[in-house]
Amino acid sequence: MNNFQEKKRRRSKTPRVCNNEENMEKLVHKEIEKRRRQEMASLYASLRSLLPLEFIQGKRSTSDQVKGAVNYIDYLQRNIKDINSKRDDLVLLSGRSFRSSNEQEWNEISNHVVIRPCLVGIEIVLSILQTPFSSVLQVLREHGLYVLGYICSSVNDRLIHTLQAEVQYLELTNFTAIEALLTLLRI
Repeated sequence: MNNFQEKKRRRSKTPRVCNNEENMEKLVHKEIEKRRRQEMASLYASLRSLLPLEFIQGKRSTSDQVKGAVNYIDYLQRNIKDINSKRDDLVLLSGRSFRSSNEQEWNEISNHVVIRPCLVGIEIVLSILQTPFSSVLQVLREHGLYVLGYICSSVNDRLIHTLQAEVQYLELTNFTAIEALLTLLRI
């Protein structure tokens, strides 16, 4: 009987060891799964914090929030496309004001002037062929404009002058007349 009891103990000890290993595996798996759920919860919370309210309003399930994120991404992509097309249109418009489709026409134009508002007053962009720049400055001074900044660049063998000017009396300044005078300037 003693022998039988020993065998029984041996058998019972072996399953206990297996049981401990199984329990450890289960505990490790449970801990890993718990960490994974916590990480996913923090990722979903981060996603929720990045989305505007109108895309997650009233949506509690994570699948609804992910759909809201997808909708928001689509919305942003559409906005980017719209803004890019507007930018391209503006580039084309500004290109038309300085360039003609026909190069001969471009070379025949003596001066080209664009006046637009900027933070300090107005910005004047000139493309002049044979006009001395001093006469441009004289016209600006006569109309009460004070040049604050100046940049010159070369485009297609032409000089493009960009001036930023402060306007002393904004209401009294006739920008159309200044633009016409600068366009008609000759040597």
